[in-house]
Amino acid sequence: MSDIHTDTSDALSQTQKSLILVVEDEPKIASLLCDYLDGSGYRTRHIDDGNAVIAASREETPSLVLLDLMLPGTDGLTLCRQLRAENSQLPIIMLTARVEEVDRLLGLELGADDYICKPFSPREVVARIKAVLRRSQALEQTLSESSDKGQLRLNEDGWQALADDQDIGLTAVEFQLLKVMMQSPGRIFSRDQLMDHMYRDHRIVSERTVDSHVKKLRRKIATIWPDRDVIRSIYAVGYKFEPDMLE
Repeated sequence: MSDIHTDTSDALSQTQKSLILVVEDEPKIASLLCDYLDGSGYRTRHIDDGNAVIAASREETPSLVLLDLMLPGTDGLTLCRQLRAENSQLPIIMLTARVEEVDRLLGLELGADDYICKPFSPREVVARIKAVLRRSQALEQTLSESSDKGQLRLNEDGWQALADDQDIGLTAVEFQLLKVMMQSPGRIFSRDQLMDHMYRDHRIVSERTVDSHVKKLRRKIATIWPDRDVIRSIYAVGYKFEPDMLE
């Protein structure tokens, strides 16, 4: 069972062009999410059976998938893996009532961009969707702008970073670190902010650990691009990704 909700406002905004695939088998939750997303100018398509998700995503590629973990048919974790295999850049936010740490980490390791636990505020979900879409669009723009200077791109399905199609050979933590900074080019991240993204289990690590990972990441990029420095240190603050340094 599926249905389409379309906003009828005359206002031309970017969100109106974005299709959000809402994969949720609880009718009340699905209806509430669709109503809030429609009110924010998005188009929504609701799917309540895991077995129908892949076909629906092929009919019209969504801008983002809001994916429940527990579904009839194919479960959310399996779907996350399958969606990533079909489109490695497709933003995915997982929804679940299972708050165990192992589930949260597993969902993110499979490639989910964010993870929201029930019960949740619909307004928070909309805000998180907007944030993930902004990061996704910034990453696409960054890769497009750098293509004529030397391309640096991410293959999230294989957890690879490719510089001019050469695998840099990153660890999972280094990949996550690079991904976070590439999603917000020019933004300065403090070490604490980077730690939050690198270690989703909120383990206690020192700022020196972040510096060590950045140092290794920069060294690996330099093996392919010895004259380029795309990760810049901001004294006493943190780090930022500079696509303009691809020159």
